[in-house]
Amino acid sequence: MQLYTKILIGLIGGAVVGAVANIGGITWLQNLLGNVEILGTAFINLITMIVIPLVVASLLVGTASLGDLRKLGRIGGKTLAYYMVTTAVAVTIGLGLANVIQPGAGVSEETRIELTERYGGDAESRMDIAENAPGWKDTLLRVIPRNPVRAAADMDLLPLIFFTICFGAALTVIVPERKNAVLTFFHGVNDTSMVLINWIMELAPYAVFVLIGSVVANFGFDLLQSLLTYTIVVAAGLGLHALGTYGLIVRFLAGLNPLKFYPKIAAAPLLAFSTSSSNATLPLTIETAEKKVGVSKQVASFVLPLGATINMDGTALYQAVAVLFIAQIYGIDLGLAEQMIIVLTATLASVGAAGVPSAGIITLIIVLNSVGMGEHVQAGIALILGVDRILDMIRTSVNVTGDLTCSAVIARSEGESLTLSTATALSD
Repeated sequence: MQLYTKILIGLIGGAVVGAVANIGGITWLQNLLGNVEILGTAFINLITMIVIPLVVASLLVGTASLGDLRKLGRIGGKTLAYYMVTTAVAVTIGLGLANVIQPGAGVSEETRIELTERYGGDAESRMDIAENAPGWKDTLLRVIPRNPVRAAADMDLLPLIFFTICFGAALTVIVPERKNAVLTFFHGVNDTSMVLINWIMELAPYAVFVLIGSVVANFGFDLLQSLLTYTIVVAAGLGLHALGTYGLIVRFLAGLNPLKFYPKIAAAPLLAFSTSSSNATLPLTIETAEKKVGVSKQVASFVLPLGATINMDGTALYQAVAVLFIAQIYGIDLGLAEQMIIVLTATLASVGAAGVPSAGIITLIIVLNSVGMGEHVQAGIALILGVDRILDMIRTSVNVTGDLTCSAVIARSEGESLTLSTATALSD
């Protein structure tokens, strides 16, 4: 049985059990699912444990193997351009749907007050985090690590990626015998990391079961009903972007059949859906790109760690819908100029979003402030927090799908031949 099938079974099973516990009000089952969620958290910790050695080893080997520094710059430029363009497209889709459907128009005053009271405290804590976030100058400087080891210890991937690329580039110009000694070591680290990933992924279906079961068992279906239109608009936008935008890109830029591409990569988006973390999914994403899509190690090891850090299409789309939703609730008219600001700000802010659960809420505050909605930020965040987890799961899945799509596009642009039908299968 394929890995994605096992994960899908675990996801559906957990959702069913969680829904039974929630709808039926079975307290003991809700408590049980809440208690066993620690198993899912342990799984996330296990797979996250591999991220740093895998990223450093695969990216360094990939960078050094390119040989030509101009090729490195070319791949990097195309990757950044791809992520920026697709993020802008995602924001535009979100704004278009929110303008047409207007999800905030149907929320009653009573619901608004109830949600604000229920989640006001949580929203305030998110505001405190956002206020302490670094400005754009500090963010740019943070890309250059003063201590790469500290960046690795803090799971701060962007500065670690910058250092590793620089180190790998420098490795290409030293004498061959010393270069080969370093590469041999990191090849060993990379291969060992892959073995560990395969071991850990054996636990994935069970981890997905308890993670999803716990979320659904304790999810507020009353909140979902109150925010149903908003939730549907965000989910529809994410689905349209994942299947429509990426589907066209896969067909015309990667030269692959989307109907074959999506089943091949399904395990990674499913795991991303369950964990709500691009970083935790990264080891499986890299393995999927190489073994299922046929992307070379050089391209996959460069494009995918960068994507887990800066590619947040799903997050940006969600932010666009959320801003218009909050504006509509408070009767604020955002014209074309303000919506163009949303496109620009959401695209740029999504780059700084960490690949961890609910990071998009923090960057949403930046987008709200950019269009003059500062006085409604805390109350607006409180309105949408109730359904944020389920939407976070969907948008993370879209982000990972975008990463894999990008790796295929960049690989083909570099002259690689991608053949889904003969790609090596992941562990059964």
